[in-house]
Amino acid sequence: MNVDQRINLPRGGLSLPCIGMGCAPLGGLYHAVTEAQAQATLEGAWDAGVRFYDTAPYYGYTLSERRVGNALRQRPRHEFVIATKVGRLLRADASVQPGDDGFAAPLPFRPHYDYSYDAVLRSHEDSLQRLGLASIDILFVHDIGRVTHGENDDVYWRQLIDGGGFRALEELRASGQIKAFGLGVNESAAVLRAMEYADLDCTLLAGRYTLLEQESLSPLLDLCEQRGNAIVIGGPFNSGVLAGNGKFNYADAPPAVLARVAQLDAICREFKVPLQAAALQFPLAHPVVASCIPGGQDLAQLRQNLAWFATPIPDGLWLALRDAGLIDARAPLPLSVSGEGA
Repeated sequence: MNVDQRINLPRGGLSLPCIGMGCAPLGGLYHAVTEAQAQATLEGAWDAGVRFYDTAPYYGYTLSERRVGNALRQRPRHEFVIATKVGRLLRADASVQPGDDGFAAPLPFRPHYDYSYDAVLRSHEDSLQRLGLASIDILFVHDIGRVTHGENDDVYWRQLIDGGGFRALEELRASGQIKAFGLGVNESAAVLRAMEYADLDCTLLAGRYTLLEQESLSPLLDLCEQRGNAIVIGGPFNSGVLAGNGKFNYADAPPAVLARVAQLDAICREFKVPLQAAALQFPLAHPVVASCIPGGQDLAQLRQNLAWFATPIPDGLWLALRDAGLIDARAPLPLSVSGEGA
């Protein structure tokens, strides 16, 4: 696979590079990242041909957006795609402490959930200011759904549906201020619900269609293909368990998950393929998947991700994983032209 390969979204005329960069780590997620490290990583990404960057106000409490903007502001605007998110407004708060929400050195701005019409427009404008850019390509509605909001879930859905959040996004798209919008979530149910009320262009789905789990194949990915809702794969390592850190869904992986990862890894080793390479390349075989965006905390990690992405993988590995029941039989496989059908 080539880093400069692009896939056209079903609507809006936007094309996404098949691999991008998730910029939550540049906000200091779990580990502190200096400004010099962040800029070196972003410069290295650009030099390596990365042209799709996903950030959010929440990451580092505005820190990630500021760093991404610093790196991209002088680049030719037509050459890259930038995505950020709405759903949280960041307000100045001196009580913010290192470690809040897992960010090692967050800036002194506290996130407050708000998915209403005015909040979406305010969030868009605030992000433009932090990025220092005249336009944003994609806005993702961040962390809507029951997994995040629990008993308050319906309150926030009402803001999106009745309070005008979706309407604001549709107006921004219709006016050309953004090219696309969708959800940025970790749960399939939220995407299915949102598609009842809005025509989503693309959705950032973290951790729910990976080498480790493919439960979202149906009905979600089937419906996305019918409705023109392209999928951007976030969290291709399932919070890191597929990369060897023992974490799954932002917590310690349970024994059953670790056992399945060990099975996947054993077959990959038989074919002398890094498990991480298979994890990055597998989701892109699905026709609805437009891009995969692993995170990059430093330049070494970025380069390693790109090397895994470019690793040749024999068809036999994919077929062996499917035959072992480790890949859903319905999942398309990234087979070569001469390989068996998926």
